[in-house]
Amino acid sequence: MHLSIVIPVYNEELLVVQVLEMLETLTLPAFVLSREIVIVDDCSTDATYRNIESWITGKKGYHLHKHLLNQGKGAAVRSGISFATGDTLLIQDADLELQPADIPAMLEAMERLGVEMVNGSRYLPGPIRPLSSYKRYIANKLFSWLTSFLIDIRITDMACGYKLMKRSLLDKLHLRENRFAIEAELLIKAARIKRNNIAEVPVQYFPRNEGEGKKFRTSDGVRILWKIVYYAFGGR
Repeated sequence: MHLSIVIPVYNEELLVVQVLEMLETLTLPAFVLSREIVIVDDCSTDATYRNIESWITGKKGYHLHKHLLNQGKGAAVRSGISFATGDTLLIQDADLELQPADIPAMLEAMERLGVEMVNGSRYLPGPIRPLSSYKRYIANKLFSWLTSFLIDIRITDMACGYKLMKRSLLDKLHLRENRFAIEAELLIKAARIKRNNIAEVPVQYFPRNEGEGKKFRTSDGVRILWKIVYYAFGGR
């Protein structure tokens, strides 16, 4: 396996280097033969780009790209996928809500089960997690229930940012979403191609609120609901 870790980032000057430090010291399973980290700065207005550039200088396996206009997480993910060279890709958020320590378990699940996609779940039993916003929890449960109902596959956390995918699957999805609906697009399009090709793995979750830099807005939730229905009924 040749792994590309794609990091979309926007205004995370205080946390993105911590994420990179964790990835740098992470021990991956022996079947991972190579690893690269592709970072896409979605036109940050703070010191994010400078801090990343400074930290990766002199290190191998890091590639930094920058959008000239802010386009959203989905657009940054799509750019990262286009720059990545691995046969397996993982999306890693830059805000430390999700922990790189969970990556090996996702990789092991993919290898053991022979699936082309592994979805992280913040709600499956396993890790001990801090309590999070009840309203956000209800919204995520609604997203996941609706997705599960429409595609007839039990998903416990459609909106989780941790998604591990084979390039062979990604190349068939023709992704279009620019913002957070990318999560729904990835999962539903993948399920439409092959039903028994997705696994879920419990992951840690350290939630933030808007005052701490949370980018998700109510309008994103409305769009996600619409896109769940759109992609479930064959939207391209």
